[in-house]
Amino acid sequence: MSSGFNTDVRVGDQVFHVQTEDHGLTRPMIETAVYQNGRVLHRRLSNYQDFSTSNAFNEHSLRERVEAQHRAVIENLRSGALDAEISAAVERESRSGVIQVQLLNPRSWLSAGNVSLDVEIRRRSDRQPEAGAQVEAAIEGALQDAPHTGTSDHEGRVRIEFPLPQLGNGDLALVILARTESGRDEIRFAMRSRPKTPPTASPQ
Repeated sequence: MSSGFNTDVRVGDQVFHVQTEDHGLTRPMIETAVYQNGRVLHRRLSNYQDFSTSNAFNEHSLRERVEAQHRAVIENLRSGALDAEISAAVERESRSGVIQVQLLNPRSWLSAGNVSLDVEIRRRSDRQPEAGAQVEAAIEGALQDAPHTGTSDHEGRVRIEFPLPQLGNGDLALVILARTESGRDEIRFAMRSRPKTPPTASPQ
């Protein structure tokens, strides 16, 4: 089955990442998420249960549906149709906690099978660095997704490095969580999922 589509979309001076995935016949759902700096600002779900059991169903037609939804969300982004929803999501994020975690190298954190994360923690109130924050990072969906940890320095920064673990099938994401005595914040970066294995037909 289709593993989905990933596209970076520039709208003015902002860049969004759009990811669309087919969750497979065991969960017949097409999901599109719009990310910015690791935060989900829009999510769209389409159930195709009826289509999956119809005579019209085939892999090519399903891929067309996945691609059509992906393109529709991109067009909504570019046309401004999602502006109000995205603004509301950003506002909720700004009020959700007292600290903010940011990945400083979102395009280069994975190289030659090794993960190297440059993370920064700041207070939302005055944008000053937060020292002493406990930071955890893990690959969600890996066969072993035990977190790797670090503590932010006086500049609010910490580097966390570890070998890329063996990945499982299905949805994968880099998850970074920061905690202080006064609050916590989390960001997620969707990774390109591995192709899902179609269910095996039971013997007659």
